[in-house]
Amino acid sequence: MIRRMLRRDTLSRRIALTIVAAMLTSLALNALFVQVAGIWARPPIERTGLLEQIAATVRVIEAAPVPLRPQLADAASSPRLKVAWKAQRADFGLPAGGNPVEAGRVPVLQLLLGNGRTMEAFNPDDWPSHSPQAHYAALVQLVDGSWLSFTPPERVWGLEASTRIAVVIALGLIATLLVAWIATRQLAKPLQRFASAARRFGGDLRAPPIKIEGPEEIRQAIIAFNTMQAQIQHFIGERTHMLASISHDLRAPLTRMRLRSEFMEDLDHQGKQIRDIEEMQSMINAALAFFREDTHRESTTAFDLAELLQTIIDDYRDQNIDVGYTGPAHWVYEGRPLGIKRVIVNLLDNAEKYAQHPRIALSGDGYTICIEVSDDGPGIAEESLERVFDPFLRLETSRNRETGGVGLGLSAARAIVREQGGELTLSNRSGGGLVARVELPIQ
Repeated sequence: MIRRMLRRDTLSRRIALTIVAAMLTSLALNALFVQVAGIWARPPIERTGLLEQIAATVRVIEAAPVPLRPQLADAASSPRLKVAWKAQRADFGLPAGGNPVEAGRVPVLQLLLGNGRTMEAFNPDDWPSHSPQAHYAALVQLVDGSWLSFTPPERVWGLEASTRIAVVIALGLIATLLVAWIATRQLAKPLQRFASAARRFGGDLRAPPIKIEGPEEIRQAIIAFNTMQAQIQHFIGERTHMLASISHDLRAPLTRMRLRSEFMEDLDHQGKQIRDIEEMQSMINAALAFFREDTHRESTTAFDLAELLQTIIDDYRDQNIDVGYTGPAHWVYEGRPLGIKRVIVNLLDNAEKYAQHPRIALSGDGYTICIEVSDDGPGIAEESLERVFDPFLRLETSRNRETGGVGLGLSAARAIVREQGGELTLSNRSGGGLVARVELPIQ
């Protein structure tokens, strides 16, 4: 199973590799920190100023009378360095065999103490294993043979222990975040391409299939999506062919009926039959146009949506129909201008026919654009706000074919909006009237 997982490019494999890479990077950064610690994090003792303090303390105590030396040693002690004076080396209880330090190798010590000075240095490793007394220490022999010891509670020069721990944790976090960022970008690219292709198919059913790439799980999802896309395209093709056949089969008998009606002697019946035939022809044409709507999609382009709305308003004003407008003077939007124009015109026609004072409001944020077409009419019953989008549904039976159509306008308008990834909804205004709200996503 492990061998199979290593061979296949899967999400689990990428996640596992990301974790391993983050751990290795963290170890590498910490190793680098340890390597340079002696330079900038924990510098050598020669660079800390402690040797100068030791040398100066030795000169002062060495010059003082012997009875005063213990008190001077205590006075010279600090939290960073404890100083003690003893007449004999053995009185300090230090292990034998300290590391000898030649004053001549340290310019500061040579300058202040001269050559020939006996000095010893101790590290915690010089004590017996697991000794609780293990610590750093330095011994300096005075001229009279007595000794001074210098004991730091811990190696406090350089970075403190808490600071070093914080640096190690920070390096680990940096390594993890860096690797995770790179890995997620590599993982997100096929997902982004998949999502982009899916959105493109939502706006264009003739879009090509998605390129199969990425981890195994994403590849399987792309294959399933491409299969679904092919099936939908095949279904639409068959439906279009069927609608063309229905159109031909229905129009032929209607034409024959129209010709036969010309020979009717009863003019009253002739006029009624012609009106019925024209009404059936209108219904057939409207239905076919509605059902074919998704087969003649316009391409997406960038255009000024505010100017398009102003153009529509100017067309209505040319017909002595006053339409108000609220919104910016310019708003560049990427979509299908003809489809949007058809939707707005349909909504304005309804507002003009069955209400009064139609107006348009354009607004939006960084994610969606909102176009509201409102009026001061009677509105629609709450239970019918969603039903009016059903094909062939007309709420007012008094409407004739010249004013009310066949009940496909709102259905077609919602279909056009949804084709562009948006939504069309209706709501009643609190002060009276109807609001048609068109929401379109910003690409």
